[in-house]
Amino acid sequence: METSLKRDLRSKEEKRAAALADLRPRTTLSFYRYVHLEDPQAFRRRLLSKWNELDCLGRIYVANEGINAQMNVPTSNWTDFDAWVQAQPELKGIPYKLAVEEGELPSFFKLMIKVKDKIVADGLDDESFDVTNTGTYLTAREMNEYVDDPDAVVIDMRNNYESEVGHFVGAITPNVSTFRDELSKTPELLKIHKNKKIALYCTGGIRCEKASAWLKHNGFEDVRHLKGGIIDYARQVEALGLENKFKGKNFVFDERLGERISDEIIATCHLCKKTKADTHYHCQNQICHTLFIGCDDCLKKKDGYCSRKCQLVDKLPTKTKKVVARHYNQLVRKRQKFEKTRLVRV
Repeated sequence: METSLKRDLRSKEEKRAAALADLRPRTTLSFYRYVHLEDPQAFRRRLLSKWNELDCLGRIYVANEGINAQMNVPTSNWTDFDAWVQAQPELKGIPYKLAVEEGELPSFFKLMIKVKDKIVADGLDDESFDVTNTGTYLTAREMNEYVDDPDAVVIDMRNNYESEVGHFVGAITPNVSTFRDELSKTPELLKIHKNKKIALYCTGGIRCEKASAWLKHNGFEDVRHLKGGIIDYARQVEALGLENKFKGKNFVFDERLGERISDEIIATCHLCKKTKADTHYHCQNQICHTLFIGCDDCLKKKDGYCSRKCQLVDKLPTKTKKVVARHYNQLVRKRQKFEKTRLVRV
């Protein structure tokens, strides 16, 4: 066990190269559970030891309140992975959300398991309300009924850069950059709908667990949320032959940056602001690294940069770029309100 828990000292580039060289098919999945962990550090070591052994890659957060995992597993190791996970007392019976589609590149290039204060940053004081008083679940069929019901309200509990590329028909999509902001604004935003039926949805369901309890604490009585989020909705729609009420892409927090749920492209290129596009990229200038939506023509014209300015900065000598980066981080980024993408406000 000691060997498997040694710190991985390889550079980011070396880890990426190793992941790309591993040509085994992988299964991408996510799962979460709110469960009390007495010793999150010990739990982390247990996960790290076994998942290193199984060549798993991903980003996993553990805290006293539970686990939130997005990861991939070599498909050939899936049976062993599943058997081990289901044998852990804290994880027994935990449902997986399997990716709708795998990308051309691996969804993750390294295994990262971190101990956090919370498994989702929500800014709430959990001692101030009953976090277990969550809304009841909605199936995909029931979600479709809510979308069609004029007396129901459907609200997207994700950030603006997520809902920009895909959302349910007629859903309220708050203009927020963080889940923390959404929770602070949603009760006021929904105040005029307080007596209506409310349906929440998010990527895989974890944000809606806390959000539904928070809304009920704020006086909203009829609150439900989509079980398994958009990921499981897509699976149910296909399995049951239901009409797909979700239009566009589902943004995901891994190297794929999105998986297609329907053929519609509902967003527009951030660079030309004309062409329909819904593929996200990070600016090639690491000082900037802004997340943006680009069409094929603009991406080619700007070589993967979000602007000509970034294109020029990235060609500066290394020493000069370090000075620019220091200036940017100290004088610009600190003054900016956090936004995943600063190219547009949606």
